[in-house]
Amino acid sequence: MPEGDTIHHAAKRVRGALVGSEIESIETPHPRHRLDRWPERLAGRGVRSVDAHGKHLFLRFEGDLTLHSHLRMGGKWGVYRQGERWRRAHRRAWLVIRTRSHEVVQFDGPVLELMTESRSRFDQRLAALGPDILADELDEGGFLRRLREDDPTRGIGEALLDQRNLAGIGNIWKSESCFLAGVDPWRKTGAVSDDEALAIVRGARPLMQASAERGGHITTFEGDRPGATWVYERQGLPCRRCQTIIRARGQGDDNRTTFWCPGCQA
Repeated sequence: MPEGDTIHHAAKRVRGALVGSEIESIETPHPRHRLDRWPERLAGRGVRSVDAHGKHLFLRFEGDLTLHSHLRMGGKWGVYRQGERWRRAHRRAWLVIRTRSHEVVQFDGPVLELMTESRSRFDQRLAALGPDILADELDEGGFLRRLREDDPTRGIGEALLDQRNLAGIGNIWKSESCFLAGVDPWRKTGAVSDDEALAIVRGARPLMQASAERGGHITTFEGDRPGATWVYERQGLPCRRCQTIIRARGQGDDNRTTFWCPGCQA
């Protein structure tokens, strides 16, 4: 699933292509949205802003209408120059927005909905989201408050994936940030101190900010190949720090795989 840094990077690219540009056409080719008449409802409206919160992206149009997107596991935003070849098949497009110079495409996006601004502000799913780890100013107090209201018997790795606690962290950054903070992802949340919880978030935030800015592969290990990680998908390999073999196991109700070093995160 695309994590918060990927969505913020997509928002940056979509923003550059659409905000301040005249929209020439909007298409919703997927059968689910062909009868929604979004092109007619959005005709003549410009995009005034493009925002991200955690794994959610919002295109805010003039006239109090917002397109809300969540990519789930396989979706993707594409931004192309006019005439440039798309990197996914046209049949996979759910939304196509064209300006004179660009085509913005949402592929394979199971959550795509048009709503009023007021509905977006009071939507229970969106209102339940925790602070965005990539917000200009991270609400650390809000994160800690939500974490302490969570089930104290949950592993901290599972709690980090709960977007109601903190929005934006996914499976990659869950594993990497716990490693960087030296915290066992299986330790019960109630046994993780506030300082440790903040160390996890403060370790992930600058790396995610860099990834959101530049896009491309995540790099968490300076000097190694682009995309190298400390523990993520390195099960069975020696730890880069202590040479202990990295382990992996499913965690939580969704059985998302957690990677950790038993030596560094004892």
